[in-house]
Order: sequence, then C-alpha cells, then structure tokens
Amino acid sequence: MEEIVLLGLVLLLLLGAYWSMVIFPRQRDFQKRQQFARELSAGDEVITYGGIIGKVVDIDAEMGVAHIEIADGVTVRMINAALMQPYDREAIAEAARTALEKSSARN
Repeated sequence: MEEIVLLGLVLLLLLGAYWSMVIFPRQRDFQKRQQFARELSAGDEVITYGGIIGKVVDIDAEMGVAHIEIADGVTVRMINAALMQPYDREAIAEAARTALEKSSARN
C-alpha cells in the first residue's frame, strides 16, 4: 500500500514538472502572440514567421487577415498568426552582434 502512495506521489510530481516546463511556457507564448495580434494597427512594422519585414496597411480582424506592404506598391495578405513580432531595428542588430560574437569566440 505504501508503494502505491509513493508511486502516486512521484507521478504527481512528474506531472507538475512537465506542466511547469512544457505546457506553461507554451501558454505564455501563445498569450503574448494573441496580445500582439490584437494590438496591431495600421502603420506598425512587423516581422513575419517567414522573415519578411513589412508595414501593416490594413487589418481585417473579423477575417483574421492583415494587409502588409513589403515594398513600394507591393501589398500581400497574411493571416494574423503569421505575424511574429514588431520590427525593432536595435533589437535585431543586437541579436545579430551577439550571435556573431558567439560564433567568432568558438573559432
């Protein structure tokens, strides 16, 4: 009987660890993406999951589609879920510098 209680306790601890290390971070990321999609407005610069940088021209929230201008006169329709993050030149440049420093430190 004690082994069953101990086994149940261990399984419960493992389930809690799995939830805190896998499920909770995914939920938090999903909520951040949802908030980002809700706060989008015309004129915002965004990065898509494909790596394309563009400016939001129009948003059709009911259909979940955004019109993104990727070059002068070139506008594409994208689903809001494909918009990854706001475009921040300084943050992108800093990430590139950090990656370059790490790769040069390895050599």
